[in-house]
Amino acid sequence: MKSLKLIGFALGASIVLSTAVLAEEITIAVAGPITGGESAFGRQMKNGAEMAVEQINASGGVLGKKLALDIEDDACDPKQARSVAEKVAAAKIPFVAGHFCSSSSIPASEAYADGSVLQITPASTNPLFTERKLWNVARVCGRDDQQGQVAAQYIAKQFNGKNIAILNDKTTYGKGLADETKKALNKAGIIEKMYESYNKGDKDFNAIVSRLKRDNIDLVYVGGYHQEAGLILRQMRDQGLKTVLMSGDALADKEYASITGAAGAGTLFTFGPDPRKKTTAAAIVDKFRAKNIDPEGYTLYTYAAVQVWMQAATKVGTTDPKKVMDTIKAGSWDTVIGTLQYDAKGDIKQLDYVVYRWDDKGGYSETNPTAF
Repeated sequence: MKSLKLIGFALGASIVLSTAVLAEEITIAVAGPITGGESAFGRQMKNGAEMAVEQINASGGVLGKKLALDIEDDACDPKQARSVAEKVAAAKIPFVAGHFCSSSSIPASEAYADGSVLQITPASTNPLFTERKLWNVARVCGRDDQQGQVAAQYIAKQFNGKNIAILNDKTTYGKGLADETKKALNKAGIIEKMYESYNKGDKDFNAIVSRLKRDNIDLVYVGGYHQEAGLILRQMRDQGLKTVLMSGDALADKEYASITGAAGAGTLFTFGPDPRKKTTAAAIVDKFRAKNIDPEGYTLYTYAAVQVWMQAATKVGTTDPKKVMDTIKAGSWDTVIGTLQYDAKGDIKQLDYVVYRWDDKGGYSETNPTAF
């Protein structure tokens, strides 16, 4: 009996100790497509968040406590994203870096708002995300109405008088981006010869490609993700089309080149100026590469999202989501992607997109900025 009491005391002490240790940590979350068709971008987000937490903890943590990272998978599915948001809110996690797909970020944001979770998306570009007057949303990337404008300016200059087609995958992101590009092109006096939709997940695009061929399309703008864009490109080349394919930021991963091979050379897409080349990111890029990680795409944007939250929480002296968000919107934040400031909606004031071109070696680089 005495030994049982001692065992019980030891177990109780262990539980108390574990609770005390947990109390010394602040858990934050990253949520994105860890599985599914967009998992390449989920990997980018996970890498960025993990490195940010590692570096912040090495510098003493936040408010005297170390950070712990909760990684959540939404598979870019709206219902799954909502479930993730409800889970994060129930766990009283004050901040989430996420999601990737706009179709996930938008429904999740409502659950986060109800559950008092501050959400900064590294990648969701649909304007609606910040247009609903929710208190808890912000982003470290631009918006599709800005991205579409840059694409349209490039097309108007480089493909003036040519036949243009616009495709979209019916998703919140893809259709939204295609429509913003169409709007900007039409305003510039360019009317597309073809506007067509397909379903995300489709693999056979021969019917669409046949229409592109029939209409002598010189450039096809694809509002959608890299898997389908890559297949469209391959099937165009299989039918002998030299049509240029242009898209948005969802092509910013080397997985696109693994789908297209050398045939992807010449593909165009819009994205922010390469954060890997910014002086503000040099030290962190070296740390990623020491781990054999290329911090491409939204890796550094996710790192920056965690930085913004950390700096604001430190400045205001609490992780209270509403107080931190008020601080974010009122401040200026130094991040790996540069200094960020916010408007009342949660959009960044520093807006910049550029056009990239894929090469035949599976890499991409910015086009000449004087090209448009």
